Amino acid sequence: MTATSTAPAVRTPSTPTRRRTAGRWFSELGWRHVVGVVFVVYAAFPIVYVLSASVAEGGTLTGSNQLFDTFSTENYARLADTVYWSWFANSVLIAVATSIGTVLMGAAAAYAFSRFRFTGRRVGLTTLLILQMFPQMLAFVAIFLLLISLGEVVPALGLNSRVALICVYLGGALGVNTFLMYGFFNTVPRELDEAAKIDGATHAQTYWTIILRLVTPILAVVALLSIIATFGEFVIARVLLQSESNWTLAVGLYSWVSSLLEANWGLFAAGAVISTIPILALFLFLQKYIVGGLTAGSVKG
Repeated sequence: MTATSTAPAVRTPSTPTRRRTAGRWFSELGWRHVVGVVFVVYAAFPIVYVLSASVAEGGTLTGSNQLFDTFSTENYARLADTVYWSWFANSVLIAVATSIGTVLMGAAAAYAFSRFRFTGRRVGLTTLLILQMFPQMLAFVAIFLLLISLGEVVPALGLNSRVALICVYLGGALGVNTFLMYGFFNTVPRELDEAAKIDGATHAQTYWTIILRLVTPILAVVALLSIIATFGEFVIARVLLQSESNWTLAVGLYSWVSSLLEANWGLFAAGAVISTIPILALFLFLQKYIVGGLTAGSVKG
C-alpha cells in the first residue's frame, strides 16, 4: 500500500481592506457631485424664477423676488384675451415646415455625398461646412432688400410673409446638418444598395424604402435641432414679419416687454412657460433616437 501524504494548506495573508476616508472619497468622487449640484442649481434657478413670475400677482418682476410668495393663474387666463395663441400657431407652423424641409434637403444631400463619387465632392462638403461658420443673421440686410424686390413680383414671397420666412430658414438648412447626416449614412453598408440594385431597384427606390428607414435616428435628431433653432429665432423673424398677426412667439413676447413703461412681465413669463411645453414634449418623445443619432453620426467614413 502506498501512503498518501497530505501537504499542509498554505494560508495566504489576507490583504487588509483600506478604509476610504472622507478626504479620499471627496478627492476621487465627491467633487463630481459638488460640481453637478452647482450646475443643476445654476441651470434650474432661471426656470424656477420664471415659473414664480408666471404665477405671481401683478405684472412686475420685483414682486417675484420671493419665489412663489403668491400663487395666481391670472396671467395664464389673460393669455386667452391676447393674440398669444395666434403667435403660438405661427411658430409651430413655421418650425414644423422648416424642420420637414431641412430633413428632406439634408438627407438628399447626405445620400448623394455618401453614395456617389463625382468631381467636386470634397470641395462641396468643405464649402457647406465653411458657410456655416457665418451666422445667417449676418445677411439679414441683404435678405430684407431681396424680399422687398421679390415681393413686387411674387407677393407671397415678399416681406411680412410666413412662406418667405420659411424659405429664408431653408436657405441655411444645409451645412452642419448635411455633415451630420453624411457621417450616419456612411455607417449604412453599401451592400444593401448593391443588393437592391440587383433586385432591380432604382436609386430613388433604394433611398426612400431602404436607406431612410435605417437612418431614422439621425433624421429625428436633425428635425429636433431644426425645430428648436427655428422656434426661438428672433432677429430674422423680427425683420421680415411686420404685422402683429404674423408674428412668431419670440417676436410677440418681446413686444410685451420692449416698452419699459408698459412692460407686463407676468404675461411674458406665462407665455414663456407655455412655449416650452411642445419643445420639451418633442425632446422626450425623440429621446431614444438622440443618443444613437449623434454618436453614430460622429463616425465619418
